[in-house]
Amino acid sequence: MKRFLLCTDLDRTLIPNGPNPPWPSAKALFRKLAAREEICLAYVTGRHRALIEDAIAEFDLPCPDFAIADVGASIYQIRADEWRLWNKWEGHIAPDWGGMHSDGLASLLRGFPELHMQEREKQAPFKLSYYVHLDVDSSALTARMHERLQREGIRANLIWSIDELAHIGLLDVLPQSAGKLHAIRFMMERQHFSLHDTLFAGDSGNDLDVLLSDIPAVLVANADPEIKSRVATTGRKALYIATGEYLGMNGNYSAGILEGVAHFWPEAAAWLQESES
Repeated sequence: MKRFLLCTDLDRTLIPNGPNPPWPSAKALFRKLAAREEICLAYVTGRHRALIEDAIAEFDLPCPDFAIADVGASIYQIRADEWRLWNKWEGHIAPDWGGMHSDGLASLLRGFPELHMQEREKQAPFKLSYYVHLDVDSSALTARMHERLQREGIRANLIWSIDELAHIGLLDVLPQSAGKLHAIRFMMERQHFSLHDTLFAGDSGNDLDVLLSDIPAVLVANADPEIKSRVATTGRKALYIATGEYLGMNGNYSAGILEGVAHFWPEAAAWLQESES
């Protein structure tokens, strides 16, 4: 049996918690797709484990087979509601921080007044998260941070995104070998999925590393306009931008994910057509 790895961001991608309207029937159709034996479902999100579980309960989401949490700093495998942390992943990314965890790294960055620490529950051993006002030059800030960290022998991946609803910038500091893209590749390798069998869905800045990679990806129709314009100019064949022309749906949230599934996976498109007939 051929298997497919469906990776999706949560907030404003699978979860309809943005300003755009969801399509009424898309959620049930997504659940039918996720329930198929051929589908391995992975949530790829900035949320930590507890917030992922909260989202599953609040929005009645399918339980995934894997969760790439903390913007790619943690990976869990889920079986029968048991969450098992992939320690091999943490062992893979830990050397970038030279034995430090996020608390130690925070002390190195105290000299940056633009950085405002996010709530403690949003931190993780290998994820340090800040709020940044939108009037700050994010490119100049991250360049200065990189310079400081490199002087200390720290290899870091700085991920900038914007929370449109809260109107605030989000800056995550991860090990250089962490992040959504690296975590998906790690999982693909160990679960034996090829590029042809893998699909990612996203909507915002912290999805860019995957959206601009060689991994097939769909950008949902309700995505950040700035991200849409940025990826539209790349001409990348492995990237599809949902238009809302599939099965009469609007392409927002799960409707956009399903549109991407139909575009990249003909077999799955046939399943979706059967479900709708």
